[in-house]
Amino acid sequence: MPASISNFRVVPMDEHQAAAICEWRYDPPYNIYGWLPWEQMKALEVEFGNPTLRQEQYVAVLDEESKLTGFAQYFPMVGVTRLGLGMHPDRCGQGRGSDFVRAIAEEARRRNPQNEIDLEVLTWNGRAIRAYKAAGFKITDTYERQTPDGKKPFHCMVYHPDHQSRVL
Repeated sequence: MPASISNFRVVPMDEHQAAAICEWRYDPPYNIYGWLPWEQMKALEVEFGNPTLRQEQYVAVLDEESKLTGFAQYFPMVGVTRLGLGMHPDRCGQGRGSDFVRAIAEEARRRNPQNEIDLEVLTWNGRAIRAYKAAGFKITDTYERQTPDGKKPFHCMVYHPDHQSRVL
């Protein structure tokens, strides 16, 4: 069942939406968030290119006009739902990020109300951090973790919807 908050709807991701997400191109330094071409994702069965993983963990986020605005992954861990998410590059930086993130977090809470909800974000990504804080996430830890480009510093942020930041 689709979830709705602030005119965003969270729905199961279909193959057409997955293919469209693979075409998104972000300007540097955000270009690290791009995906492989869709045919390659399907052939390798990686991430949402794997039909089972797409069905179990991935959703599409639609705006009030039912246009694809972004996606989320609900990565299951013991006692935690870890979020991975991305917003369409044309929608980034337009002031709707906190509502977008809150819709995704509330769907995670609806799916597993007993779980803590968290996410990881590169420490240099101030734009995302501001949106996450405004949506109710708090930085709880900072650490380095391996990426395709070597070790990078990340913040772990935990969802506390009763502590939404009003300062952007």
